[in-house]
Amino acid sequence: MQGTVDGFSYGLVTPVVAYLMACLGGALGLRCTTRSMLVAGSWRPGWLALGSAAIGSGIWTMHFIAMMGFKIKEAPIHYDKPMTYASLGIAIVMVGIGIFIVGYRGARGTALFTGGTITGLGIASMHYLGMAGMQLNGKLEYNTLTVAASVVIAMVAATAALWAAGQVRGLWWSVGASLIMGLAVSGMHYTGMAALSVHLHAPADPSTGDSPAALLAPMLIGPLAFLCLAGVVVLFDPLMVMGKPHWPRAEDKPGVPAHAPDRPHQSRRIALRSRRHPTRHRSRTPQNW
Repeated sequence: MQGTVDGFSYGLVTPVVAYLMACLGGALGLRCTTRSMLVAGSWRPGWLALGSAAIGSGIWTMHFIAMMGFKIKEAPIHYDKPMTYASLGIAIVMVGIGIFIVGYRGARGTALFTGGTITGLGIASMHYLGMAGMQLNGKLEYNTLTVAASVVIAMVAATAALWAAGQVRGLWWSVGASLIMGLAVSGMHYTGMAALSVHLHAPADPSTGDSPAALLAPMLIGPLAFLCLAGVVVLFDPLMVMGKPHWPRAEDKPGVPAHAPDRPHQSRRIALRSRRHPTRHRSRTPQNW
């Protein structure tokens, strides 16, 4: 028996809220990725790990908010909790691999392609593992070509989002990157759902099961709380708004001579030049005046 699938039982409420959650997770995660490119090596893994967890939590939260509006009219739906939480774990891990590649290798060339591909595959893996945790008296069947299209959408949009985040050009670039990431997650989800058909073994009374919202709402509390905490960390970081560090000029620093370099990388460059040409970069002393 073919089941009657309704993916929008609450109308546009669940798609819009799901997209906003995907954008929020993407905004926090990609902003942390941008921030990691502006700090010393010892702080970089922490920012990248926070970004990975934010994006993974945003993806997972988006998926299950969207699933609150998913119903099969002839059968109740239940969710296997271990598999549902495993889908959160795989999202964080795979997105983390992609983000660490971009964070350490840069958002260009092979590193960008590899990081975007792995991140996109992480989005797709989370979706289909989450769907595998859905239990009902029937069988889920997918159209292979539509599934492939959903994976391609995730990989292309994730690559574009990581590229935009890697430009380090200020707040609006990060906003655009988060909108693209939200599009990647939402586009992949609803394309994947369009590939779905349900074959029921026997009709059941749908009133015997809890509603999807009642089943999923308790599971979302933890990831939502984490996204709020990550948002606080990002908002109170002084370098998050500008997107690049503001280095004060040497003449603005008390007790620092005007000829002193005002950026760490300038200090390294001058040190290297001094080794090659020691007579060009001697400090001016009273004997030289």
